[in-house]
Amino acid sequence: MVDDTGGRRESSSRRRFLVAGGAAAITGLAGCSGGTGGDGASSGTNSASGDGGSGESGDPLLAEASAFDPESPNWEENNYRSTPLIDAGYERGSRADLESMGSREVDEVPHGEPVRETPDDESEWLEPDTLVFTESPSEDVQGRYEEDFQAVFDRIEEETGLPVEYNRVNSYAASVEAMRSERAHIANFSTGTTCFAVNLCGAVPFAAGIAPDGSFGYRLFATTRADADGIQSVEDFADDDVRMAHAEPASNSGHQAPSALFDQYFDVTADEDYEVNFSGGHSQTTRGIAAGDYDAGPICSTCFLDTVEADSNLSFDDFKVVWASDPFPNGPVAYRYNLHPDIQEGIRNAWLDSDFADTAYAERTGYEEYVPIEYRRHWYDIMVIQRYNGVEYTQGALSE
Repeated sequence: MVDDTGGRRESSSRRRFLVAGGAAAITGLAGCSGGTGGDGASSGTNSASGDGGSGESGDPLLAEASAFDPESPNWEENNYRSTPLIDAGYERGSRADLESMGSREVDEVPHGEPVRETPDDESEWLEPDTLVFTESPSEDVQGRYEEDFQAVFDRIEEETGLPVEYNRVNSYAASVEAMRSERAHIANFSTGTTCFAVNLCGAVPFAAGIAPDGSFGYRLFATTRADADGIQSVEDFADDDVRMAHAEPASNSGHQAPSALFDQYFDVTADEDYEVNFSGGHSQTTRGIAAGDYDAGPICSTCFLDTVEADSNLSFDDFKVVWASDPFPNGPVAYRYNLHPDIQEGIRNAWLDSDFADTAYAERTGYEEYVPIEYRRHWYDIMVIQRYNGVEYTQGALSE
């Protein structure tokens, strides 16, 4: 959209960003130049931290997206097809990205409340006879039954002496509500939902999975069809003829991150420069783009990978990626803050001191190893993004 002078008008979220004096910098977000999976270094060129500036041209908060320049030498060769990115393992970050997230100097959380401490009053400690585990719903994976978790459930029982039950839920909001109401004591939350879980139900995120090759996390892929010649950059999403899909409101890479990053980096504002159509999930966005129901959309890179690999009618050559973020952390394992300290320790040990190689759990998740994470450091970018978007941590906001 343009103003009467022909220039791009200032978006309301950009104005909010400027009036507030600048959100804390979203670190290490960049285009797809030079990134690798595994143990290679990430492609991020930005290392700014603290409070940033206005987001004007030349500001260190802005992404370097030179690999997505139509005049670059490889443009005619692959037109940013997704196949080379997947072949390079670019859908994930690396152990180096994980370590970089964990080494941030962060004294306070930038948005919402910090992780709650275990109560000093022992009468407030929760000691259930059975521990209940739940997870946010996942996409495009068959056979996700309680048996898939047996290896980790056995380890929890070894460490705590308590049996574990599996409670399946059908929405992000339901997973948070289950822990808030003490109907669940342990959960695997999605990345974007984690902040709601910390604020609404006293979740304590403590571990995240890392793949056998050392790859970690996922990226936001700004995705369109390979033959969409009119879409060569995020700026082209602002065309009135482009039908845009977002996954769902609480999704990090499917809604929250693009709402902030497209606005800050490209001056393209969701619901102002284009209409947001919620597809219902990353797999629905992927299939919708392929089918022509949508022209483009932000997609979780690992969800994109899983969807295309699981559908014989899809090929990576059907898609191109016009921008990608640096890695975000994958959804963590968390427990309720007021569990008895001995139970908390046992739950941590069950994930952090175990090798899940050759188990159904590893096959299901893709992770044989779990590493410790710290909410205020590893989720810093997520909180800044949600603050930029004006997210309020309420059950109603999560359920929208």
